[in-house]
Amino acid sequence: MSIRNALENESKAPAFPPIIVLGLGILAASTASLFIRYAQRDVSSLVIAAYRLSLATLILSPFVLANNRHELGQLKRRQITLMIMAGVFLAFHFAAWITSLEYTTVASSVVLVTTSPLWVALILTTIFKEPLPGIAWLGICIALIGSVVVTGGQVCQVQSGGLVCPQLSDFIQGRAFWGDFLALVGAWMAAGYLLVGRKLRAQITLGSYIFIVYGTAAIVLLAAVLAARLQLTGYPAIDYVWFLALALFPQLLGHSSFNWALRYLSAAYVSVNLLGEPIGSALLALVFLGEKPSLLEIAGGLLILGGIFIVSRVER
Repeated sequence: MSIRNALENESKAPAFPPIIVLGLGILAASTASLFIRYAQRDVSSLVIAAYRLSLATLILSPFVLANNRHELGQLKRRQITLMIMAGVFLAFHFAAWITSLEYTTVASSVVLVTTSPLWVALILTTIFKEPLPGIAWLGICIALIGSVVVTGGQVCQVQSGGLVCPQLSDFIQGRAFWGDFLALVGAWMAAGYLLVGRKLRAQITLGSYIFIVYGTAAIVLLAAVLAARLQLTGYPAIDYVWFLALALFPQLLGHSSFNWALRYLSAAYVSVNLLGEPIGSALLALVFLGEKPSLLEIAGGLLILGGIFIVSRVER
C-alpha cells in the first residue's frame, strides 16, 4: 500500500467520535505525573523516561511492522531526518519534565510544561517570521505572567500583611525553582517537537510516525541512562508495573490519541482540550499524593490556562 493510499484510508470517517477519543486521551495523559511520582521513590527520572518510551515502542513494533512495513520503506530521507529530530526533542522533553517532578509539585510542573503552545507562537514569529494577531500576544503575555506567579508560589506566602518572599539569591537556589525551570525546559523541548513535526502528520500515517519518533526518543534516553551509569534492572517489582502503566496509558493512549485526533479536529480545538491535562493531574495529585496547591499556584495556573486558551483559539 502506498503512502497516499494509507493516508486516504486514515482520513475516512473514524470508527469512534474524535471528541470521545480526545477526552479519553486527556484522561490517560493526566495519570502520567501520578505514576512517575510512585516510581521516583526507587528509580531515577532518566530511567523512568527511558522505560516509558522503550516499552511504548516495543508494544507498537509488531502492529506497525505488520501494517506499515511498506510505508516505512517508502519514507524519504528528509522525512526520516525530521522524525528523528522530533524524537530527540521528545526525549529531552520527557527527561526534563520527569526530573522536574523530583523538585516541584505536580500542579506547578504540569501547568508549566503545558505552556509549549506559547513558545511555539514565539518561535513562529521571531524565527519563521509568521505574524500573530494582537489577541494572541495578549494570551502569551497573560500566560508568561502566570508562569512567574506559579514559580513564586513555590517559595512565597500570602500572609495578613501581604506577600512575603525570600531574597532573590535564596529563591534561585531553591528546589522548587529548579523543578519549575526543568518543567519550562520540558515545554521548550515540546515546542521544538511540535514545530518539527507540524507538517509530518499530513504526510505520514499515525503508526509510522509515532513508531519512529517514540523509537528515536527511547534510543536517546537509553543512551543517556548508560552514559550516566544508571542501572536498568534490580528495582522492586511494583516499579515495573509503573513503567508499563506509563507506556500504556499516558504514552500510547494519551499522546497517540492527540496525534490521531489532529487528523479529524483542528489543532486549535485539540490544543484547547489539552488544557484539561494539568487540571486532571492536579486533582489526581490532590487525591492520591495529598499535594494541595497554594493560592498563588492556583492563581498562576489559571492565568497560564487562560493565556493558552486565548492563543489556541486564534485560528491560523
